Parts: sequence; structure tokens; C-alpha cells
Amino acid sequence: MKLKIALLQLLPSEEPEFLIYKSVSACMKARRLGADIALFPEMWNDGYALPQDPVELGRLAVDADGEFVGAFGKLARDLGMAIGITFLEKHEPKPLNSMILFDMYGRPVLHYSKVHTCDFDLEKVLSAGDGFRVAELETRRGTVKVGAMICFDREFPESARILMLKGAEVILAPNACPMEINRLSALRTRAYENMLAIATCNYPKGHPDCNGHSTVFDGVAWLQEEPGVRDMCVFEAPAEEGVYMAEIDLDMLRRYREDEVMGGRFRRPDRYGILTDSGAEDPGPTD
Repeated sequence: MKLKIALLQLLPSEEPEFLIYKSVSACMKARRLGADIALFPEMWNDGYALPQDPVELGRLAVDADGEFVGAFGKLARDLGMAIGITFLEKHEPKPLNSMILFDMYGRPVLHYSKVHTCDFDLEKVLSAGDGFRVAELETRRGTVKVGAMICFDREFPESARILMLKGAEVILAPNACPMEINRLSALRTRAYENMLAIATCNYPKGHPDCNGHSTVFDGVAWLQEEPGVRDMCVFEAPAEEGVYMAEIDLDMLRRYREDEVMGGRFRRPDRYGILTDSGAEDPGPTD
């Protein structure tokens, strides 16, 4: 099974009608190119605008079951293609940074809100999501288990590890920051250590603090029938705006996961208690 993902590396617009027009046009192009999933950058409905004034922030937030998000469910159904739409979600006491994945029938199969909000910066005005979820996504080529993490979630190995333990084969990762060597290395590492694919969609250059370079890492570090190691980065976009297509060989990934040693096979969770004790300090080994 070859899963085709369209990374919609687009510049947003402050004009709602043009934003919808641009969104629909990009999704239609993705479908023409054979995409099974189209993914938007982080918080697409307002271009990752985060005013610190609660009234202005509330004005930009939209309901998860409202007109903006619902339009992408209808579009997914009309195109027969899954769409991962991102948005600033209305929520009390503070909004959420969210993504809903609609399947090819227009059904919402995954609703995720960013757990690791950037509370050191503009995202201090947001609420954090309540956990990581995995859904079975039916596509024209078959079914795939999909999870999500958003931007800063990437920096915490627990994010991808939990998704892997819940069965994720592919992680969709909307983004809004400069994709440089260290952040790209974090994505590579999350894919390597969990034997899963990660598709990241960023804003292009021209958007504040962003530079494109959306990526797909397929999680397969080596193959027994091939010498040496593979580059797990099967796609990296340039900086410019565009609809970029990438392909994940799920059959190859599934065979790899059956035989190789990363992921959950040799974990020792009984030794990891400190990870769930927020007040604990590691005393080091004792004899």
C-alpha cells in the first residue's frame, strides 16, 4: 500500500473568502495529483495569529462543529480524500490549537488539540489538549492508523511514543516555525525510534518565522536486503509556497516493524516511573 500525502505549504490570507478559495483550490489540486490525505499547516483558519487580548483572540477562534471546519468535511466527501484541517478552536477557559482529520466520506475520525503548547511565548493564551489519539483512516488504497502531533509536540519524545503505543503508523504534524537542522533532526529521531512515518506541513517562506521545508520521514532506517542504511527523509519541500506530494510505502514500513527492534519491543516501562512523576528528581543509579 502506497499512501500519498499532499503537504499544503501555503501562505494564509486575512480575507476569509479568499482563504476558503485558496484552501479549496489546493485540495482540488491535491486530489488531481492522487493524494489520499491533504494536510494544512498549523492553525490555518487564522494563519497562526495569536493576539494576546482575550477578546480579539476569541473573535478569531472557531467552533469545531462550525461553518469553517464543516466546510472541509464537505470538501473531503466531495473529493473522496481525507483532509487534515487546523484551526484555533473555541474553548473555555482559553482556546485550543486543534486539528480535525476528515476521512474520504467527510466524517471526522480524529480530533486532536496540541498538548505541548508554547507557554513560554504567544501560546500562553491557549489551553493545552488533553491527550494523544489514534484513528483508523479508510482510504481508497486501504486502511492506515493515523495519529497527530502539532509543532512543539515534536520536541517531547513522549508524544510520538504514546502514539506508537496506541498503534499509529503515520503521524500528521502541522507546523508553524523555522524548520532547521535541529527540528528536522527531532522529527527524524521520532520516526526512527518509533518505526513510524511522520508527515509535517509548514508555512512557506514569506510567513513570519517560517521557511517551508515540509517533510516526510518514512521510519524505515534500513532493509535487510539492502546494504548500509537508508535516508528516512523521503521528501523535503523547498522554501516556496506550493502543494507538495509525498508517498509512504506502508507495506515496507509494516514489514520493517515486524522484524526490527525499535518501537515497543524492548521497552522496560517498569523502569520509567520518574517520567510520570512531575515532582520527582532522578537520584541516579544506586547499588
